[in-house]
Amino acid sequence: MPDPIRIQFVCLGNICRSPLAKTVFRDKVESAGLEEHFEIASSGTGRWHIGDTADDRMCETAQRNDLSLEDHRASQFEAEDLARYDHIFVMDKSNLNDVLHLDEDDEYGGKVRLFREFDPEPDDYQVPDPYHGG
Repeated sequence: MPDPIRIQFVCLGNICRSPLAKTVFRDKVESAGLEEHFEIASSGTGRWHIGDTADDRMCETAQRNDLSLEDHRASQFEAEDLARYDHIFVMDKSNLNDVLHLDEDDEYGGKVRLFREFDPEPDDYQVPDPYHGG
């Protein structure tokens, strides 16, 4: 079997947007019976929430959609993740800049995309941060 496709979702603190995106994507992959073909993770560009659980509002949103963020613990995106993951989806332009800043040799930029680039009707390609009311 070929190596799994490695996907990382990234936001600022890894307690709101990226854990929910990871959980929704994982649910879709599992529903399609493709879980052995993917490695799915999430992280944040900041370090202040490392080890924290997901934000209560995100947990409630997940529960309303029959999903769970109960096992989530926040982690920080590291420079090594640029090489490890095949696709890195960031939630906003600030996350994009933070992740690309870690790519000192400009080697991995093609792997890093704004999550909403795939939205057929995007406003500005950014996922608002609900932590601060977005």
